[in-house]
Amino acid sequence: MLRDTIKAVTIASMKAGNKERTATLRLIGAKIKDRDIELRTSSKELDDEALVTDVLLKMAKQRKESITMYVDGGRDELAAKERSELAVIEEFLPTQMSEEETRAAIEAIKAEQGAESIKDMGKVMGELKARHGAELDMSKASSLVKESLT
Repeated sequence: MLRDTIKAVTIASMKAGNKERTATLRLIGAKIKDRDIELRTSSKELDDEALVTDVLLKMAKQRKESITMYVDGGRDELAAKERSELAVIEEFLPTQMSEEETRAAIEAIKAEQGAESIKDMGKVMGELKARHGAELDMSKASSLVKESLT
């Protein structure tokens, strides 16, 4: 399980004395615990792997946005810190689909759904997320779906 792997890697990092990596791993653990607490009051049941992957995807997205903002603002030292955190987070994410694989998946879903116009974008995106959510950057996938349907 991904959760157990993260805990084991955190302990190993602590023993190795790698403070920056340990801090990022602890941050990941804290975000997962926050999500656990949030879901206690919710009626939704999520698979544990899906929950952890979702948390990691959101953290990675936040880091990417921060890197862009820091680079645009000329804050390279902060961008470097975010990049190092992103590298640790991405270690636990499934490998991302290439652009060609993404286009192939979009075309397959379009054919199955009979999607032909931009009005069908919601159906295609929903199915794409259900099948490949953890393996895709959904913002990039969205632009590819829009391009494919126009």
